[in-house]
Amino acid sequence: MFGNYLSDVRKKQPHIHCITNYVSANDCANLLLASGSSPIMADCPLESAEITALCDGLLLNTGILNPEKLSAMQKSGKTANALHHPVVLDPVGAGASRFRTESVQSLLKELRIDVIRGNLSEMKALFCHAEISHGVDAVASDRITEENLPEMTKLIRQIAAVQNTVIAVTGQIDIVADKNQAYCIHNGCSMMKSVTGSGCQLSALTAAFITANPEHILESTAAAVCMMGVCGEIALEHLKHYEGNSAFRNRIIDAVYCLDAETLDKKAKYQIF
Repeated sequence: MFGNYLSDVRKKQPHIHCITNYVSANDCANLLLASGSSPIMADCPLESAEITALCDGLLLNTGILNPEKLSAMQKSGKTANALHHPVVLDPVGAGASRFRTESVQSLLKELRIDVIRGNLSEMKALFCHAEISHGVDAVASDRITEENLPEMTKLIRQIAAVQNTVIAVTGQIDIVADKNQAYCIHNGCSMMKSVTGSGCQLSALTAAFITANPEHILESTAAAVCMMGVCGEIALEHLKHYEGNSAFRNRIIDAVYCLDAETLDKKAKYQIF
């Protein structure tokens, strides 16, 4: 099933405006190109809305945030909403600082967001009044495991219902949910945590998938999350014994470039709740 959504990305080649952070911008751009979509990076508020109007979908990533970039996100988000373009929000580090948390909350209040993609600590900081203390990473107590999966799935579906959007929480087990249904995805590998910006890349990929499949936001988001995990597995399989996280990063992008719909469907591991 997920392979069909990948085929649509390759066929439609959506243009994605990424307002992201400079730590991961290059990898996000290359991963989008590998998927068959086309990236544009522009975070100046003097042009951001115009760039958004030229594109098909929008990614808002708060990884390195400042007032000027926040203004660009607000302007681009309103333009995307007016044009009915899909919007993905990656609230990187929500809960790590007051400015960051309040900025994300302002975006949620002012904009229609189709998908919120982050880790469980970020979601709790935004929607459960929790605090995190490890910057952009989830705290150890917020790991999603087989034991707490039913509880975490219920929580994420509740958040999705209140926010009227799709929530994608990634970790050891990934959960993608709306108010009615959840996909629990078991693809990926632990080495993906050693690549800075792998979550940012996934958010960019998600923007491409939902832009190519706007009538199936939940399913196409789950497909993007599953694809990233599958590509991490493939990258690890092809890693030489003397190679580390730098080569692994490149092999993930190569795997995205080479992955086809049939292989994605074959390797996908997920449950539906």
